[in-house]
Amino acid sequence: MKVFLGMSGGVDSAVSAHLLKEQGHEVVGVYMKNWSKDLPGMKCPWAEDLADAKRTAVRLGIDFRVFDFESDYKQKVVDYMLAEYQKGNTPNPDIMCNQEIKFKLFADTAFEQGAELIATGHYAKSKGRQLLCAKDTNKDQSYFLYRITADVIERTLFPVGDMLKSEVKALAENIGLTVAHKPESMGVCFVGEANMKDFLAEFVETRPGKIIELETNTELGIHDGAIFYTLGQRHGLGLTQGLPYYVVKKDMAKNLVYVSRNLNAGELWANRATLRDIVFRESASGPLQARIRHRAPLVPAHFDAETQTVYFDDAQKSLTPGQSVVLYRGPLCLGGGIIESTDKVC
Repeated sequence: MKVFLGMSGGVDSAVSAHLLKEQGHEVVGVYMKNWSKDLPGMKCPWAEDLADAKRTAVRLGIDFRVFDFESDYKQKVVDYMLAEYQKGNTPNPDIMCNQEIKFKLFADTAFEQGAELIATGHYAKSKGRQLLCAKDTNKDQSYFLYRITADVIERTLFPVGDMLKSEVKALAENIGLTVAHKPESMGVCFVGEANMKDFLAEFVETRPGKIIELETNTELGIHDGAIFYTLGQRHGLGLTQGLPYYVVKKDMAKNLVYVSRNLNAGELWANRATLRDIVFRESASGPLQARIRHRAPLVPAHFDAETQTVYFDDAQKSLTPGQSVVLYRGPLCLGGGIIESTDKVC
């Protein structure tokens, strides 16, 4: 079958290309050019990633194309992210990139150009219209993919979903891929090693404000802008008074950041989260497991469809508006939603 594979220039998509070709597919590698702007002190790695993807395609003898989605990425991912931060939320741009770019715009363009299936190097599995967790539980990326529609999942392959990361790297080395030991990309999705604070500072107007100790209402220091801080954050506060402080609350209107040394502070814990922008491919009734952030452990929960609320059996730390709660039944990813608000029910 003709498969269009998203190639990022990394080892996972490179090995995916090899596996697809070995399975007899006609593989077309596609580099998605989503961002190319350098920021002060931060060079965007797109040109190097493109070169690596192209080298892999040549090495494997597959067709290669570039899809330019830069304007769409700015509008649908970056602008969304900036708007969420300005509301005081902490969004996940990788989730929105998957929804709007990789598994919408890329998929639509690929199918228009003759693809029968699409593929990516994500650590996940698909079975018919279902999304499943990857074999490598440490690398599983189903959390980032929960918003993909069943129609697209049905036409998507995840070639490394049944492999461990160590196996992927070993295979890449064995077949002589130059990206076998390329470091994994970090930071903002498709922007490279950008620190989120530095990235935001280029696009939003900020002003310093007070850091207040929650219990005493005492001013402890000055922050660079409440927009930069997220619930549960420990580092980057510039406070040196003994034990570490944690961000427990923000007042965006007054530009205040509240902190506490008490990890049991009520503001840090919640056992229910009301969701918005909910996406479910499967019924979310009955006992479930929930994941509140990537690599967080699955915890027992249930979902009330009428109130769009997830109830956790045990209180969870740092449930953060703007982040996602993703629900599972065993290895099956049912879907989830974005946290609108949280509270603690006795």
